[in-house]
Amino acid sequence: MAKKYFWTKEETDRLRNLWESGVRDSRVLAEKIGRPSSAVEKKLKRMGLVVVGARCAKTTTTIKLPEELPTVEEALKILAGALRAAAEPELDRVEVQRLQAVATLARTYKELFADYIDYRLIEIKLVELEAKYAEIAQKIKGDGKKAKSLSEKRDTA
Repeated sequence: MAKKYFWTKEETDRLRNLWESGVRDSRVLAEKIGRPSSAVEKKLKRMGLVVVGARCAKTTTTIKLPEELPTVEEALKILAGALRAAAEPELDRVEVQRLQAVATLARTYKELFADYIDYRLIEIKLVELEAKYAEIAQKIKGDGKKAKSLSEKRDTA
C-alpha cells in the first residue's frame, strides 16, 4: 500500500459514513478506505471517535463519560455556532476575539478529550491485566502447595 499523508475530504467523508453505519473495527475501515489501520485509528481519534482496533477488537468497552463533560457532538455544535457567527459580515474586534477563543478552546478540548479516552482505555486494560495476574499468581501458589504435599508424601513413605 503506497504511503498517503493527507486525507482527502472524500476519504474523511467515507470514513465518517462507515463509522456512522456501525463499522467500528479499524482493520475493516482501513481495508475499505485503503489506508493502514494505524492511520485510520489516528484519524478517528482526531475526529473525536473512539476506535476498536485490532488489539482490542475482542473486548469492546464502553467508556461512560462523566456528566459534566460535554460530548464531542456538543462541542462540535458550539464550534459550528461559532463558525456561523464568524461568517457574519462586519464583526467587531471583540466578537472576533471571542470567536477565536471559542475555536482555540474547541481544539484544546478535542485534544484533551482524546487523551481522556486513551487514559481510560489504558486504565481498563490495566485492571484486566491485574485480574489476570492475580489469577495466575493464585494458580501458581496452588500448584506450589500440591508439589510440596506430594514431596512430603514421598518423604514419609
